[in-house]
Amino acid sequence: MRSVGVEEELLLVDPRTGQPAASAGAVLASALRSGGRAAGAGGEIPLEKELHKEQVECATRPVTGMDELHREIRRWRAEAARHAEAAGVLVAALATCPLPVEPSLSVGERYQWIARQFGLPAQEQLTCGCHVHVAVDSDEEGVAVLDRIRPWLSVLTALSANSPFWQGEDTAYGSYRSRVWNRWPTAGPVDPFGTPERYHERVRAMVATGAIRDEGMIYFDARLAASYPTVEIRVADVCLDASTPVLLAALVRGLVDTAARDWRAGRPSPAVDTSLLRLAAWRAARSGLDGPLIHPATLREESAAAVVHALYGHVREALEDNGDAGFVKEGLAGLQAGGNGARVQRELLRTEGDLASMVLRCARRTLGDETGSGSGPALPR
Repeated sequence: MRSVGVEEELLLVDPRTGQPAASAGAVLASALRSGGRAAGAGGEIPLEKELHKEQVECATRPVTGMDELHREIRRWRAEAARHAEAAGVLVAALATCPLPVEPSLSVGERYQWIARQFGLPAQEQLTCGCHVHVAVDSDEEGVAVLDRIRPWLSVLTALSANSPFWQGEDTAYGSYRSRVWNRWPTAGPVDPFGTPERYHERVRAMVATGAIRDEGMIYFDARLAASYPTVEIRVADVCLDASTPVLLAALVRGLVDTAARDWRAGRPSPAVDTSLLRLAAWRAARSGLDGPLIHPATLREESAAAVVHALYGHVREALEDNGDAGFVKEGLAGLQAGGNGARVQRELLRTEGDLASMVLRCARRTLGDETGSGSGPALPR
C-alpha cells in the first residue's frame, strides 16, 4: 500500500478582530524554542514559513492508514495552533483571507527575488493550499501517473473549494485561491510528458529561461516531488475541516494506483487537450460543489453529483484494495450534502453577520472545536 502525506498552509489571524496577522516569525520562534523543526532546527516534523508572514505551513509524516493520517493532520494543526497562541494569534484553515489585507512578504533573499521578479501578483499572493504526496516506485512510474490523472484533478479542486471571499468581497467562486494561484507562469495543467527524460528536460528548460529562480518554482497541478519519491498533487484548497484532506488523500492515492495499473497494463494516457483542462479547472473553481463541473470523460458540463460519482467509479477498485471504499463513498456523500468549506463559510457569514466573526468561527472549526453542516466525512474505523 502506497504511503501518503499532506502539507497544509494555514492563515494566521488576530483572536479579537479576525484580521490577518503578520506573526509567522513569532510562531516559528515558539516552535524552535520547543524543539520543533521550524526553519531547519532539529526535530520531528517541520513547521515552516511561507511566502507571506500571515501564514505558516505544517506537514504530516508519510503514513498508509487514513485514520493515522487524520490523527497526524489534527496533531499538527494543534501544534501550529499552540505556537500561534504563544505568539498571540490563531490559525485558520482558510484558503484565502476573507477580510481586506495588505500581505507582508517573508524575510529572505528568495522571497525578495520573487517580489522583484513578479511584482504585484507576488505581493497579493496570500493563499493557502493543501498538497498531497503519494509514493511512487520510480520517476518512470511517477510520470506515467502524472500523464493519466490530468483529467481528474479539477474534481479535487471542486471538493476542496474553501475560498469564496477575497479582500472583503464574495467572489462568486468556490475556490478563488486557485484563480489567484494560476497567475504564476508555471502553474496549472500541463501537457503529457511521456517519459521521465521529457519531464526533466521540460523542467530544466523552464528554469533555463531565467524567468523562474529554480525547480522549486515549478508549480504544475501535479509534479514529481523534488525531495521525496512521490508525486505531489497541488490543486486543492486547504480544507476547513481536518477530515476533508483525509478524504482527498484517499482519492489521490486511488488515482495514483489506478493510473499506475493502467500504465503497467499498457493502456495509453487520455488524450485530453490542456486547453480543455484549463476550462475544467476554471469551472471547478467557479462552481465548487454548487454548480456544474466538466466531466473528465465526456468533457461536457454535468452536475457536480454526476462528476463526483464518476471519480468514485474511476478509482473504486483501488479504493477497495486499500480498504478505503466505504469511507470515501460515505465521505463524498456527506461532503456533497453538507457542503465544502466555501459553502460553510457563506453559511457562517449569514448566521454571524460579518466576516470577522465568521473568520473566528472558522479558526475554532480548524481545530475541530465546532462541527455542523459540512463537518466532513466520518473516518474509517
